[in-house]
Amino acid sequence: MQSSATIRQSRRSAFTLVELLVVIAIIGILVGLLLPAVQAAREAARRAQCMSNQRQIALALLNYESANKRLPSGWVDFQQSKQPGWSWSHAILPYLEANSLYSQIDLRSPIDAPVNLSYVTNVIPLFICPSDTGENTFEIGGETDEEEPEEHVGHNVDEGPKLFRIAKSNYPAVFGTQEIEDSPYLSDGTFFGNSAIRLRDLRDGLSHTMIVGERSSRLGGSIWHGWIDRAAEPGARFLGVADHPPNSKIGHFEDFSSRHASGIHIVLGDGSTRLIPDTIDVAIYQALCTRGGGEIPREIE
Repeated sequence: MQSSATIRQSRRSAFTLVELLVVIAIIGILVGLLLPAVQAAREAARRAQCMSNQRQIALALLNYESANKRLPSGWVDFQQSKQPGWSWSHAILPYLEANSLYSQIDLRSPIDAPVNLSYVTNVIPLFICPSDTGENTFEIGGETDEEEPEEHVGHNVDEGPKLFRIAKSNYPAVFGTQEIEDSPYLSDGTFFGNSAIRLRDLRDGLSHTMIVGERSSRLGGSIWHGWIDRAAEPGARFLGVADHPPNSKIGHFEDFSSRHASGIHIVLGDGSTRLIPDTIDVAIYQALCTRGGGEIPREIE
């Protein structure tokens, strides 16, 4: 038979219900404290990757300019018919180790021509912001006859009839401060239809001129391919306008935006990248997005 001391020791080796609840509560508190830190660390890593993507895009643009004595056109459209429409981001594919894809595309045909449709779903990892969650391809929406809401508040451009599946991009280039449809072949930014801007044309200074920004997929998908005439907002799919500050609550699709907590990452004309906060003054922001307006936004330094 067991002695009474052995029985008491055996009974004390187990947790009581109260002790178990206390341990569970402590674990819950620790998890609650650690989870935000883990999420913050993950977002920091995603932000670092986003900036790394933009550095590679910047390097490709500078290499293109060095080889061709000008930056790529916003999109190629020599008859001003919006076709074939291949964009600046398509032009730098050979400088992003994607020459195989570039060489297979029929540049003489529109993006949505049958000969090219098998290539439009190709995802270019450097064009994807890791914080912009969701699929890397989407069904691009076409134009509708419905009148858009006042100031496009919350309007998703892909709500219309679906055309076909296409790869997304999160990095449109800077058209400027004007509406794309108002002056598609001449803007105060760096990229527009048939543009041939050289770095020396950025008269506000390379380090004071934003040439590429960031856009989330919240109000529709952006693309790397170029102008698709049947799509809703065809020019804004690969170009951005500084009509409103980053992540503006008004929510125009052509604005620059991101899933980051505090702003957007941008590429400057000198190839550097930086974070622009959502709280930036509109006048400073718009001065940053023009190539030769004579404004030097020193407040961003």
